[in-house]
Amino acid sequence: MALTKSDYLLWLKHPAWLWLKKNAPEKLPPPSENDLSSMLAGTRLEPLAEQLFLGQDAEFQAHFEAGGLYCKPDILTHTAPKTVRLTEIKSSTKVKPEHISDLAFQAIVLEAAGFTVESASVLHINNQYVRQGEINPPELFIIEDVTAEVTAKQAEVRSNIPRALKVMALPACPDVSPRFCGRACDAGADIMKDWLGIFRNLSTPPPQSIYDLCCPSAKLLGQLEDAGIMLMADIPNDVKLSAKQQRQVQAVKTGQRFIDLEALKSFLAGLTYPLYFLDYETFMEDIPPFDGMRPYQQVPCQYSLHILAEPGGDLIHKEYLHTTPDLPAAAITARLKADIGPTGTVLAWYDSFEKGRNDVLAALLPAEAAFFADLNARIQDLMKPFSDGHFVDKAFMGSASIKKVLPVLVPEMSYVGLDIKEGQTAQRLWVEAVIYGQGTEAEKAKLFANLLAYCKQDTRAMVKIYEALLEVCGLALLPVPPAVQEAPAIS
Repeated sequence: MALTKSDYLLWLKHPAWLWLKKNAPEKLPPPSENDLSSMLAGTRLEPLAEQLFLGQDAEFQAHFEAGGLYCKPDILTHTAPKTVRLTEIKSSTKVKPEHISDLAFQAIVLEAAGFTVESASVLHINNQYVRQGEINPPELFIIEDVTAEVTAKQAEVRSNIPRALKVMALPACPDVSPRFCGRACDAGADIMKDWLGIFRNLSTPPPQSIYDLCCPSAKLLGQLEDAGIMLMADIPNDVKLSAKQQRQVQAVKTGQRFIDLEALKSFLAGLTYPLYFLDYETFMEDIPPFDGMRPYQQVPCQYSLHILAEPGGDLIHKEYLHTTPDLPAAAITARLKADIGPTGTVLAWYDSFEKGRNDVLAALLPAEAAFFADLNARIQDLMKPFSDGHFVDKAFMGSASIKKVLPVLVPEMSYVGLDIKEGQTAQRLWVEAVIYGQGTEAEKAKLFANLLAYCKQDTRAMVKIYEALLEVCGLALLPVPPAVQEAPAIS
């Protein structure tokens, strides 16, 4: 079992992760459809990146193995016999710490195979590139020399490699505690969430355990484990927690909701009818598919809008879904201007996202900048009472996500029956169908209906949460008729 660079990076994330991959892969979750799509997207970059090395003595995806170590460098440029320049293609928009470890491992393998590594570079995406016509690889990519950083990292990697090889050969899985997550990794915090999902499949922590803390660090979990504390209810008051964690633990200890009625009433009093409940769905690609777009620019391709003109009034629903393979900006803006009035509060969940999408549309359509500036000035964040801790319930699990809040405040409403249940899947399926033309016409029609249903559920959920807040505050809440479903606007 050779140790590959991917194996080494997995060991950095958690030693047990490497052992499971090599010895019990069936205990690891298979990659999701979204994960597989991301992997496929990365392969689309390679032919474009390789164009930058045409005419040079370069080889792509060559295989090297030495001393039980294996690597397959993306690009090797030969400058002399047994002397190479090492370049790694990354789909990120900057050099990340794990890229340095990646290149240092490859340099060690190449040197063990008899080569001298003259330089090491990361070829990554330039997020300031704006597409106009055919993709221009020299402008799409940036090649960043990281030779000094890679050289400095090699001593650490050399000392870690025997430890990783030892883990691979263990007869039993090492300790799976999340406390070891990222202990030797430059970006350990980024992978805690993924490991916690694996950890819960490998063990059976009790409900409301310390592993259910919101955004826990490996250091904090280790501290609590060493003290013999396994339940949130047993965490002493002198343990340093984030503000979100403090509210979560307090809710667990008391078993009661914390509700700041004055803060909630103040928030609700700041809303002006008509109320517009707005949610965008977006798409983005590493290689911008349309003129005027930048890499990874999140452009709205769909929205749902519930409108409540007055308390107790008819709830009106408007929506738009773009279904043709062109830039949606102009069409979605025209429809939104027709659907949303010039006055009244616009409610979003996590308002910085919707405001950011409006800024993107304004940049793509400068003539509409005033419209989007006015729209942003009217947006209020319906998540704020929860993210600011004015309404806390232990069942929120320390989160202010709409997926956590809705089941608690509106238990009769759920995403379970929907074919599409979260935004990443919605984005992936839209891209596959609209940009890449995958699926039959019947399959696309079904997908578009599912996309409309998912986005509509988000704004309907916001309406129901708003009603629940009114009820909690004892404010007048008149019966609201069922939503009026107008003909969907598909273009």
